[in-house]
Amino acid sequence: MLVVLGIAALLAAVILPQLWVSHTIARHGRDRPDLPGSGGELARHLLDRFGLDHVAVETSQNGDHYDPDARAVRLLPAHHDGRSISAAAIAAHEVSHAVQHARGERLLAARQSLARIALASDRLAGIFFVAAPVLAIIARTPMAFVAIVAAGVALLGVRVLVSLLTLPVEIDASFGKALPILDDGRYLKASDMPAARSVLRAAALTYVAGALMSLVNLARWARLLR
Repeated sequence: MLVVLGIAALLAAVILPQLWVSHTIARHGRDRPDLPGSGGELARHLLDRFGLDHVAVETSQNGDHYDPDARAVRLLPAHHDGRSISAAAIAAHEVSHAVQHARGERLLAARQSLARIALASDRLAGIFFVAAPVLAIIARTPMAFVAIVAAGVALLGVRVLVSLLTLPVEIDASFGKALPILDDGRYLKASDMPAARSVLRAAALTYVAGALMSLVNLARWARLLR
């Protein structure tokens, strides 16, 4: 019973934040004809305002994000073309990542470097975990199995570090940059700012579920070392 409750708690910890994020963004995603422009238009305006005219604004089917390699702010069609509080807030959030990049902010640079390493380490970790039982049988010693699993756990630890670095980067993009930009520039009415704050909070916490999943995976494999 305790095991079942533990699994249920872990699933809730991973799934509920993502559900809350989706609900919050959808709640404030209704088109507002009174807003001066779409999310894509706001993103283009803000990039030009910060001297980032070389950064493109594009639509994407793979979620709202800033691509530092392509130098592009990419928005879902609903946020690129829509005139909603969610569209405005998310556009400002992604532009803030472009600003972080242009300023060479250390946390973003560290996350980008680790993220590239994590892509390779995730693949290696998968190979290690698949190969561990076979190699242990060939070596005929439990220590070989333990050594291989330990190496896999260490590789998964890179993904956890990426997740931990992501959270402060996202929080800064939402509350250190996007919220003041929207407020000071009066891109939204004062009465709309609480809703924008909720959307920006959701944008900052988008990666919480991923961070929790990384920790769960790390803990699950670390148990094999006991």
